[in-house]
Amino acid sequence: MIARRAVLSGRVQGVGFRFFAERAAREAGVVGWVRNRPDGTVETLAQGDEASVARYFEALRAGPPGGRVTSLADEADEIGRYDSFEITG
Repeated sequence: MIARRAVLSGRVQGVGFRFFAERAAREAGVVGWVRNRPDGTVETLAQGDEASVARYFEALRAGPPGGRVTSLADEADEIGRYDSFEITG
């Protein structure tokens, strides 16, 4: 089990990105959260097995129709007690 936090830049707000991320998380089998940040980026935390987290981040790099990810910076995070995947902001 691993946990990774990522910040995504580009056209990631106002294009349904958080809902896309929620669906991608369910499909990849990860738990955690996603939220918009005031600076126009999107932040997410994904927890699951290494392959599932990698699939989730792959989906995020592709993004939803109308979105465009120009960067995805991720780093390891502490494993939390998540039971689901939520949109938090």
